[in-house]
Amino acid sequence: MSGESGRRAVRNVVVLTNPAAGGGHSGPAAARAVARLRERGVEVLSIEGADPQDALRLAREVVARGVDALVVVGGDGMINLALQALAGSSVPLGLIPAGTGNDHAREYRLPLGDPEAAADVVADGNVTQVDLGRISAEDGTSRYFGSVLAVGFDSLVSDRANRLTWPRGRMRYNLAILVELANLRPLPFRLVLDDGSVIERELTLAAVGNTRSYGGGMAICPGADHADGLLDLTLVQAMRRRTLVRFFPTVFKGTHVRRAEVETRRTTTLRIESPGINAYADGEFIARLPVEVGIVPQALGILVPA
Repeated sequence: MSGESGRRAVRNVVVLTNPAAGGGHSGPAAARAVARLRERGVEVLSIEGADPQDALRLAREVVARGVDALVVVGGDGMINLALQALAGSSVPLGLIPAGTGNDHAREYRLPLGDPEAAADVVADGNVTQVDLGRISAEDGTSRYFGSVLAVGFDSLVSDRANRLTWPRGRMRYNLAILVELANLRPLPFRLVLDDGSVIERELTLAAVGNTRSYGGGMAICPGADHADGLLDLTLVQAMRRRTLVRFFPTVFKGTHVRRAEVETRRTTTLRIESPGINAYADGEFIARLPVEVGIVPQALGILVPA
């Protein structure tokens, strides 16, 4: 399902690039996308931040100034940064996928590995309104997310990968998975839903989805709808190491939700508590639990294929 949509003229855009995204593929992808946009008669200003904070500052300046679209070249982490500037504004998001997971691009049927085709989507100007999740933490952090918030085994793997200095790239994440499998333990969770119901149990992981997938196509919340005004909650009960290894391949197909170890719920708000666990959303570290999560309906315009 999609939110309200319509076509608008796209005459001038700002292209925000993370050169490090996708193992360095973002720079060449940006050059190809910018060339195609200019061929289509679109005026383009290209910007890069010196660091994430600088990139966010630039994005907020662009949105405040007004532009026909803010186009992000990179992956889900760069998109998450742009969402902090775009949420609730009239400026739509354009995507040139050039990351590792590209789960936003998968959700919105954007071309992967073809910057020119993605640029054509931007130039065509077909905008749809979609929901965003919003996370609030006790340390004062408040952050929007577009795809999935993950806590538990997944966030422990991300913590581990962030601490490792070797190897590089995807192999570092794979090593982190092996280490955390060796350290696998039940994690005590307490969750409070919008109707006041409380879930207290030991889990392997919990995922909160505005969209269906994370981690490069893992359909952890296969029933999620980015425009229904609801968050999809997937709870995976504590399981043994051997069972977990067999479980994960089913997540790519979304068939895991049929298993007895999995519970799914829908809610508009959620409080999540688990001692010592961090929350990650759109693949980025957000805050230590506990956090409050809510849905912000129709908070973002995004340029999608017609």
